[in-house]
This record gives sequence, structure tokens and C-alpha cells, in this order.
Amino acid sequence: MQKSDQFSGRLGLIFASIGAAIGTGNIWRFPRMVGANGGGTFLIPWLIFLFVWSIPLVIAEFALGKRSRTGTIGTFRIFAGKRFAWMGLWTAWISTAIGFYYAIVAGWCMNYFRLGFTGGLTNVDTAEVWNNFLQSGSQVILFQFIVILITVLAIWKGAKAIEKVNVIMMTSLFVLLFLALFLSLWMDMEDGSLDGFLFMFTVDTSLLADPKIWINGLSQSAWSCSAGMGMAITYSVYMRKDEDTVLNAFTMGLANNSISIIAGLAVLSAIFAVEADPIATVSQGSSAITFLALPSVFAQAPGGAIGAWMMMWVFFLALTFAALTSMISTVELCVRNFVDHGYERNRAVAITALMIFILGLPSAVLWIKFDADGIAFPQFLEVQDHIWGYGLMFSGLFIAFSIWRYGYQRWRESVDAGDGQPGFSGYLKQGVPAFREDFINTGDNDIWVGRWWDVIMYIAFPVLFTVLMLSYFIDLINNVEDPWNPGNAHGITIIFLFWFVVGAFFLLVNKFLIARPLYRNVPEGADCDISMLPGGDDELVVIVGETAPGWEHLGESEILEAEVV
Repeated sequence: MQKSDQFSGRLGLIFASIGAAIGTGNIWRFPRMVGANGGGTFLIPWLIFLFVWSIPLVIAEFALGKRSRTGTIGTFRIFAGKRFAWMGLWTAWISTAIGFYYAIVAGWCMNYFRLGFTGGLTNVDTAEVWNNFLQSGSQVILFQFIVILITVLAIWKGAKAIEKVNVIMMTSLFVLLFLALFLSLWMDMEDGSLDGFLFMFTVDTSLLADPKIWINGLSQSAWSCSAGMGMAITYSVYMRKDEDTVLNAFTMGLANNSISIIAGLAVLSAIFAVEADPIATVSQGSSAITFLALPSVFAQAPGGAIGAWMMMWVFFLALTFAALTSMISTVELCVRNFVDHGYERNRAVAITALMIFILGLPSAVLWIKFDADGIAFPQFLEVQDHIWGYGLMFSGLFIAFSIWRYGYQRWRESVDAGDGQPGFSGYLKQGVPAFREDFINTGDNDIWVGRWWDVIMYIAFPVLFTVLMLSYFIDLINNVEDPWNPGNAHGITIIFLFWFVVGAFFLLVNKFLIARPLYRNVPEGADCDISMLPGGDDELVVIVGETAPGWEHLGESEILEAEVV
């Protein structure tokens, strides 16, 4: 029989949440975005969207998961109603599909840590090292397997194991990045200019008139904080009853951006110290910076061979830890949904790990091609990122939809009961703030959330979502040759095709999702009422340890077999 699980306290939740938010994008994508968007000028929109997009969404996720006490599928089933459980399945799928190829990327980082530690990146042709590795399918698969194995070991025993691993890895990550920053600033100071540091924090206000900088700031904030991906929903299932969702969301967002700044400063300072054209170097693709440019840059670190050796393994170990903590949250999101539907945890972990390994193999070995400069790149992996990367934006939209739907229903119920004010003004007064008043400002929060949150979720978020999606597709139309050709791996049609097929399939299986019991993870003393929610009257939604009506003759582990038969 399954038992409810929870983190030991706030520290565990915060470290796990920060681990989910901080990934390779903080360390290799962020410096590229800074370099390509005017240095310190980019930080302004990026910071603004932290408070206008990322943190408000994370607050919503924490509130949703804390009340539903289920993963993404159960959360949408309870909050939006049974007809919308498929939205939670979409959210789970997108994050898991990203995990298929993210395990490959994490394996790259781990291999480069090995090479850096053993001296394999010193006095070498970095392009040759990269090409040889990427073309060696057996090596790529080996490190993919190691990443998945470490992830499995980290989550096998549940919340407290996840907590301990994240505390260790994130503490180590902070130490490693500060050490890398110290070495990079030392490099940057050798010529007395600190030009990398100055570039990072110098603002050219005239560039703020460029819409591209704002859109790039939004996209970086949207992806790097894991907002809307369901990670916060998943980890909030393990919250204690009195945990503050708002303070945790702000802590998570600010820690995520702090790590980005530290990593960005370390990368930019090192590159500006040795490269004749640092902007050209830092504006290359993320993998080109990380696996081609940085080893050459780090080889010139102060302190001779010892300084170069330390810079190599410190940076790539930090990158590996960032990748692993994100991988842990990705796999746990999928596992949580299995467990919610009656699977034993060890079985759910095994199924998820095997699925991620097998479905990740094509990204490891297929379509390894070469660009005009003779540099290998994994086209199949890039196509997967092309398709599913923007698909996760819909997960955030679905979260907002659940909030809108709840507010509207609460207002309608009050009007029908004669207690509410009819008309649009009544909806604005009673419906719009309903979610915030019922699930965010619960009395457990140290920071009181005002109407600014409603404005963001009801107005700013849908506008920003539309702008982000339109800018992405307009960019494809303008810059990709033959973008509407379905055979074009980088075109538009292939994205719509995959989205449509997956979305239609999830709509079809929705009736099967809601026909099986849903087990809420409610630890002792953490009872929370869901009766007022659209799915709160579903008799198949029960607490772990209870038996759903009609399923008395089966144990939780037998439910799957019964449904298959």
C-alpha cells in the first residue's frame, strides 16, 4: 500500500525547486543571450519578466499542487474538471519528451567533466574532440545511461531522497560556480580592463527600444525558471501544510537568476580575457560556446597547467550538477503522475527511466551532421527541441486557464446563490481574485499577494504568451527556407503536425484517465479541502491509503492490469 510522502521542511523544498529551475540554460544559454543582446541592457527586460512571468506562474503552480496534492494530470482533473485532465497529460508529456534528449545533453556535460578532470581538453583541437565524441554513438549512449542511472538512484525512495540529493548538488553548484567566477575574474583582470565584467553590467538605454531584446528577455525568463512546466506543481505535492508558497516562489526565482548572473559573468569574463572578438564568440550557439570555445579559453587560465585543469573540471562539474538536478525534476514529474494513478513507486521509476532511455536513443545517434565549418551537430536532437521546446508554453497557458475557469465558476455560483454581484463588474470584483484569495493568501504566506497578481495572470500573461508565440513563428517564416514544407525539420508545419497529433491523442484518452482512481498525496496533518473545485466531487479521487468506490477488490498495484484486461 502506498503512503503519503513529504519533504522534511522548507529547506528541502527550496533546494529541490531551485534544482528544478537551474539547468544548463542558466550556464550556457544565458551568456549567449547576454552577448547577443547588448550585455547589461539585456538584464533589464530579463529581470522584469522574472516578476511579470516566471514568479507569478510559479506561485500559481505551488498553490495548485499544494491544494490538489497530485501531479499535473490530477491537478488539472481536480482544478479544471474531469474534461481537462488531458491538459495535465500534455504538461507531463512535454516535460518528459524534453527529458528524452536532455539526458543526452546532461551526458555531454558529464563527459566533458571527465575529459577536463583527466586532462583530455588541454592542448587539443576542441572541434576534433567534439566531433569524435558526437559521432561515437556508444560513448554518447553510455553517458546517457549514467545520467539516467544517477537520476533513478536520486528519486527511487521519494521526497526525502530527492531533497538530500538536491541539497548536496545545489550547494556544490554554488561553490563550484563561485570558484569558476573567481578564476574567470582573475583572467579578466590580468590586462587591467575587466572588460567582461563591464560588458555584463553596462546598459545602453538606446537598445531598449529594440523589441527583439525584450522578446529574448522574455524567452530566457520563461525557459530558465521552469515556470509553467509542472515542476513546481510536482514538488509542491510534498509540501508541509503550513509551507509558504509565495516566499518559496520568490526564493526560487531569485536564486535561479542569481545563478545565471554568476555563471554568465564567469563565462563572459573568461572569453573577454582571451578572445580577440569576444562578442562573435559568445554569440555562437550554446553548444558551440560550451564545448568548443570554452575549453580553449579555459586552457589559458592563470596558474599554468594547474589553473587550466582546475577551470576545466570545476566549470563542467557545475554544468553537470545543473543538468542532473533538472533531470531529476523532469523524471519525478512523470513518476508522480504514475504514482497518483496507482503504480508502486519503484515500478513507476523503472517504467519512466526505461522509456526515457529508449526514446532518447534516436537523439543520441541519429542525424549527426556537419555544418559549413565542419562542426558536428545532432540534427535529430535539435528537431526534438524545436518541436517540444515551445510546446511547454501551452502548459503555462493551461495553468492560467485553470485559474480563469475557477474564478469564473466561483463567481457564477455566488450569483446563482444570490450572494454575488451580476455583470462584468461583479466578475471583476469576485471572480478574478477568487483563486488568489482561496489558494494563495491562505494565512500561511509570509508575503501577501495583491491584485497585481490578478492583473498579470488575467491580462499580462495571455498578452505575453501571444507575443512570444507570434514572434517565434514570424521569425521562422522570415529566416527559415521553405518553412511550410512538412519535410523541413526546422519549419513550422512539422511543429503543428506533432502538436496536433499528440494533442488529439490526449483528448481521446482523456476518458480513460478519468475512469481510474486518483490517489492524492496528503501527509498526516496536511488535509486540504477540494470540495469547492470542479473535480472535487469525483468519487474516484481519494487519498493515498483509501480505496476508490468500485475498486475495493483490487490493490493499487493491480489497477493497471485490471484496466488493460
